Amino acid sequence: MATLKVLVIDGFDEDHLLEKQLRTHGFEVATLQPQCLDLVTVVKSLQPDVMVLNLYTPDQAILEMILDINQNQSMPVVMFAEDQQTETINKVIQAGVSAYIVDGFEPKRIKSIVDIAIARFQQQQALKDELQKTKNQLEDRKLIDRAKAILIKSQAYNEDQAYHALRKLAMDRKLSLGEMAKNVIAMADLLK
Repeated sequence: MATLKVLVIDGFDEDHLLEKQLRTHGFEVATLQPQCLDLVTVVKSLQPDVMVLNLYTPDQAILEMILDINQNQSMPVVMFAEDQQTETINKVIQAGVSAYIVDGFEPKRIKSIVDIAIARFQQQQALKDELQKTKNQLEDRKLIDRAKAILIKSQAYNEDQAYHALRKLAMDRKLSLGEMAKNVIAMADLLK
């Protein structure tokens, strides 16, 4: 297994205890201070596998950057903080943090916390992927039904004939049924 790259954003650990502990567990670590930091740019350049933040409280700017990162280059995010307010916890979860640990970090638990955050992140990604796949299938189904309706109207096909004609067109052109349905709809719109 390849060495995991961890980006640490540490707000108040001058001894770099978090970094040292991660290194003892075999992680490749880069540590930065959160002040005036553009996390999105840093993540794009460093390409970490995991991000760990050690802050007193996550401010709105940090949460927005984490949300932006998760929308463009998703990764597990672990956050250690002192802020245990429900509102903060909800904001952290909405930003896509995989593990939010309140009341500071415990050095001996860091490996298991990172491992759990990675596992949780992978599970969430699998659910997101499945949801997107289902949405795509539903969208394709709608397009196929619309394309069949066009073929029924324009070619006087019954539903079964329209489906087989659409399927044959897709196979002949090496397209998916959904893509072929889009083409039929686009052509019908063009010929209106």
